[in-house]
Amino acid sequence: MIFRRLLLGALLSASLAACQTVQAPPQPVAEVDPYAGWYIGMAPDKPFDVPLVDRSKMDAKYARQTVEYKGSEKPGSIVVDIDERVLYLVQPDSKAIRYGVGVGKQGFSWKGVASVGRKGVWPSWSPTKTMVGIKPDLPRFREAGLDNPLGARALYLYQDGRDILFRIHGTNEPWSIGEQLSSGCVRMLNEDVVDLYERVPVGSTVYVKRNGRYRV
Repeated sequence: MIFRRLLLGALLSASLAACQTVQAPPQPVAEVDPYAGWYIGMAPDKPFDVPLVDRSKMDAKYARQTVEYKGSEKPGSIVVDIDERVLYLVQPDSKAIRYGVGVGKQGFSWKGVASVGRKGVWPSWSPTKTMVGIKPDLPRFREAGLDNPLGARALYLYQDGRDILFRIHGTNEPWSIGEQLSSGCVRMLNEDVVDLYERVPVGSTVYVKRNGRYRV
């Protein structure tokens, strides 16, 4: 009960943010707790523990799993399929680790080739100028924590040494995995983005595809 109160207190304080669009999951009108039943415990981490999601509430397609992979990308590459709402971490021997993701809503999605310019553990967050222009009441800064839009980890994508303001990051909205809801970035369950973070070094190539293509 103490765990539930602490978790919900942090999560319910989250605000609309870049790479994050607060959308309540399907629920009865009388239900006031959008997080009810979604979390089953915590995984040890620093400086905060990672909330663990009840995956039985999610489509099995979006479970982390090793699958056959027939693409031409080299092992170690990240491939995001916007249409399928999945992220592949390419492995040797025509395999990949596949994760379910949430992606940008129509008009906000990006495609192309980039690299992981830097990585963040429980990163702080600030909105882009574009997001502030769309929603002027956004907070200008949020410290790391359970209510932070970037979640437990973030991979910052770069092109030609420049941050393109596109992230692969955690989310505190597990029902958004498999959906097209965010303000452009690729979101993952916090426990999945922690796993990906540990496997991917800075400099890794990232391909973001739409309609089967990543070339702009």
